[in-house]
Amino acid sequence: MVSSGRGDCDLCGAGILVTRAWRQATSLCELIQASGGRAIRFPAVEIKGPADPRQVEHLLSAIDSYDILIFISPNAVARGMAMLPGGRLPERALIAAVGRGSADALAAAGRAVDLVPAQRFDSEGLLAMPQLASVQGKRILIFRGRGGRPLLGDSLRLRGACVDYAEVYRRVRPRVDPDPLLQRWASEVDLVTTTSGEILENLLALLGPGGSAQLRDTPLLVISKRMQAQARQLGCRQVILGQGADDGSILRAVCDWAAARAR
Repeated sequence: MVSSGRGDCDLCGAGILVTRAWRQATSLCELIQASGGRAIRFPAVEIKGPADPRQVEHLLSAIDSYDILIFISPNAVARGMAMLPGGRLPERALIAAVGRGSADALAAAGRAVDLVPAQRFDSEGLLAMPQLASVQGKRILIFRGRGGRPLLGDSLRLRGACVDYAEVYRRVRPRVDPDPLLQRWASEVDLVTTTSGEILENLLALLGPGGSAQLRDTPLLVISKRMQAQARQLGCRQVILGQGADDGSILRAVCDWAAARAR
């Protein structure tokens, strides 16, 4: 089991496919390499700015009027902070993050997080926190990518809050040639990591029918029970559930898989 996330296990040369966007994959790849694995980059998502930046900028110009600010992902933090007037968050607002990765990104940007789930790092986990049980009349702004899950906003509205979305980035399927990867898949890819349902669906589409069959036969690491159910519905045969989307949690799950594989 990994304790610090810095090479505390031996992956024994296992090939780990990392499907995050290119920039977001760097630190996880470094951790895999430090733990004796082979990080194989194959971005199944690309992060771009909002289609209409002026609309988002207009929304963020009233940032001081919100009581609670919620960040869905590290991308939401990076893109949102870059678009904020003066690059600052209002002091009076309660700051919430869905997961540890978002909380760490906010801390790195100089703002401590007030709310982050202790165990389940998704909308359901955040909604279960007592601080969000009574939000009648509160103004809440959710920083996210375009077309994210509606559960969080819908649930908070049902609790009486006024909810807006700052969709500060877009996720798009990249144009990549999968053939070089597929030619060496059988000999080099031992485990696939995915951190969102969209990435998993993109990966299946990018690999095509033949490659999808290889993916379904390869151990697949996901980061939520919702993704686990999705992967099984898509035909993936061995689905491993990690405890979060942050690099440390992913590496711990990879190391646990490697230890079980060696037994």
